[in-house]
Amino acid sequence: VPAKTYDTGAYHEPGPIGILFKIVHAFLYLVQPNSFPQGKQIHYFFLSFFFFFFLKKKFPENVVLTLQAIYYEIGFIVSAALGLLFILLLPLVGLCFCMCRCCDNCGGEMHQRQKKNADCQRSCFATFLFVASLIIRQVVGVLCAYAANQHLTNQVRGAKKLVNSNFKDLKVFLNDTPAQIDYLVSQYNTTKDKALSDLNSKYFHIKGVTIRETKEALENVSVSVEVLQEGTERLHANLTDVKMHLNNTLSDSACSAAQAASTCNIIRNSLHQLNINANFSGLPGVSSQLAKVNDVLKIDLSSLVQKVCFLTSFKLLTNELGYLDIKNVLESVGSNITTFTKALPVQKILADLTVSLTQSEAYVQDYFPIVEQYDFYRWLGCLILCCMVVLILVFYYLGLLCGTCGYDKHASPTTRGCISNTGGNFLMAGVGFSFLFSWVLMIVVVLTFITGGNVEKLVCEPFEDKTLFKVLDTPYLLNKHWKNYLSGILFKNPNINLTFEKVYSDCKENKGIYTSLHLEHLFNINEFLNISMYTEDVALKIEHIQINLSKIILLDEIGKENLLNFSSSGIEGINFAAYLTEINKSVTKVDLLSFANDLEARADQLPKGALENALKGHANNIRMIHNQQVVPLEQAMSTLNQSIRLLKRTSSELTVKVKNVISAVNAAQFLINNNASLVIVQETKKYMDTIVGYFEQYVEWVKESIAMEVAACKPIANVIDTAVDIFLCSYITDSVNTFWFGLGGSSMFLIPAIIFAVKLSKYYRRMDTEDVYDDTENGNNGYHKEHLYGIHNPVFT
Repeated sequence: VPAKTYDTGAYHEPGPIGILFKIVHAFLYLVQPNSFPQGKQIHYFFLSFFFFFFLKKKFPENVVLTLQAIYYEIGFIVSAALGLLFILLLPLVGLCFCMCRCCDNCGGEMHQRQKKNADCQRSCFATFLFVASLIIRQVVGVLCAYAANQHLTNQVRGAKKLVNSNFKDLKVFLNDTPAQIDYLVSQYNTTKDKALSDLNSKYFHIKGVTIRETKEALENVSVSVEVLQEGTERLHANLTDVKMHLNNTLSDSACSAAQAASTCNIIRNSLHQLNINANFSGLPGVSSQLAKVNDVLKIDLSSLVQKVCFLTSFKLLTNELGYLDIKNVLESVGSNITTFTKALPVQKILADLTVSLTQSEAYVQDYFPIVEQYDFYRWLGCLILCCMVVLILVFYYLGLLCGTCGYDKHASPTTRGCISNTGGNFLMAGVGFSFLFSWVLMIVVVLTFITGGNVEKLVCEPFEDKTLFKVLDTPYLLNKHWKNYLSGILFKNPNINLTFEKVYSDCKENKGIYTSLHLEHLFNINEFLNISMYTEDVALKIEHIQINLSKIILLDEIGKENLLNFSSSGIEGINFAAYLTEINKSVTKVDLLSFANDLEARADQLPKGALENALKGHANNIRMIHNQQVVPLEQAMSTLNQSIRLLKRTSSELTVKVKNVISAVNAAQFLINNNASLVIVQETKKYMDTIVGYFEQYVEWVKESIAMEVAACKPIANVIDTAVDIFLCSYITDSVNTFWFGLGGSSMFLIPAIIFAVKLSKYYRRMDTEDVYDDTENGNNGYHKEHLYGIHNPVFT
């Protein structure tokens, strides 16, 4: 069956971002390592918990199933609960922190106590803020979220090509299916022609191939020898002329010159090679043998034996049966196959599917720009969320940069420079924006985490290992009255074992849709292609056949005498050794083309002039002789070689073969005279079985082709893979999960970043008061707060 070529490759390679996808998958496995729901959990989980429906079952059973669903989702529930706590507490903590600082608490008092390890603390806080809050959040957070956001947009933009490829494959699938069915029907004629050819070719030709091949071989030998004799004589004369002219040329005075003498002598010494090598003039003729064979062929041997040819016997048989004609059987099978193909509702189904496919394609083409537009809005919103994190990062970067560059370890807290103070203010601005944006970021993270994580665990992973199909195949799940939902939809018979998993697997292996959907329940091809119904009557009549062939004479005395004359035609007396000896020789003693090339090369060694041109002219003449005379002689020698070898093989077996034929004919004559009717019936039955066997083989091929090759449903599996595995899982779910993974990491690291930023800002901002060292009162490097003594900082006074 002509194979169809599909363009869609239902496989997606994410590229470098695939590493992030694998990390997210590993994280989701940590969150939700439980196996997929089974049994009654499927009913309750999908219909009650996941889609928020209520099943009318016994209350205790609902409690158990609810607990099982909670256990399955415990990882997501705990993670979502932590996210909700984050959403609620962090803004509240930020509000309390702000009010606390307004009351000069929680670090809001612009006073810094001097400590001996102040530099160490400042360095540690700066390092922790840089490492924990910036590098980790930048690598794991912002870049990860931005890469996922951009990856989803790129895939959406490139999805149109994949969608069009799927529609194209579906059109090829629908358009080529009728052609495949027509091809199956057309191949019946090939089988029928083969059977009829065998029916018309079962003759027993007694004169056969041997006599005619012998005659043709003898004629070829006679003609070839005549051609070779004439050709070699003409070639000998031409080569003699060439040698004479070359001698005349080499006798020129130019050959006496010192530069040309040695070359001319070499050419002169090689002229003896220009001569014929094979001599066919002495070969004996075969005219006498040919005449005897022609005498044999004058008698029409086939007319003597035509009565016993197999076809004649079969015609006698059919005449006895009257209505029995094997050709009618063949035509009946062909008519039945044609009727079967017309009975199939293929054209109507394909026409309806083509209309639906065209409408679907138009719908997709119309709405795809809208999808791209909404995807742009989504991309922009996700980019804004990333910019929120980047804004916080910018403040922290600027705070670290200004604080580090503007910090003067010799300056007191109240005399710190403007740059250092600006760095502290940037850090506190970052803290403020962290409190403002954190709850927004976490809301997005929680929503996308619950959605994307559950889609990955409940759709994508089960689809990859085909567990999802097993769920759909769960009895009474999609319809509480149907055991098998798919067969209930297609055949209105839910008891037929037709599953989503089996259909998908068969289409994935590119099997025919007849096998994949078990369409034998709609129309069974075995009933239409049952050839046994046509041969039962034939077999019954053959068993009761009575034929009298006692008057048939296979080969009379004239025919036997003719065969004996053929065996004594004298072919074995041909001198095959003499022929083969001359045939194995070359036409000339030297290859004329090589001699001409060598002569031309030696002419190039001579000085420019008439001698060189003359020698090159002789070389061209030798080439012409080779092409016009030697090549035809070689072809005649090849024909003669084949004919002689055929005659040699025939002569060695001819007498024995003729005797065997006469013995076989005598044995057959004895069989016909004594038990012909039974033998004819048996042989006719065997031949009938052979003819019917052709069509049984054809019917089996048709069944196999319809089951495995016609309407191969690979495009349907590709559509499912494209929609679920590529679009939903690879494009959307993986990108969404990677986005919340990066954004969630950034949001979680806001907490340590806030702590380190608040702590570090104390070392960069300019304080209102500071600890003062008093020598007279303490005398031992003691510190005290100057406001306890009413001493004000002169900078602010």
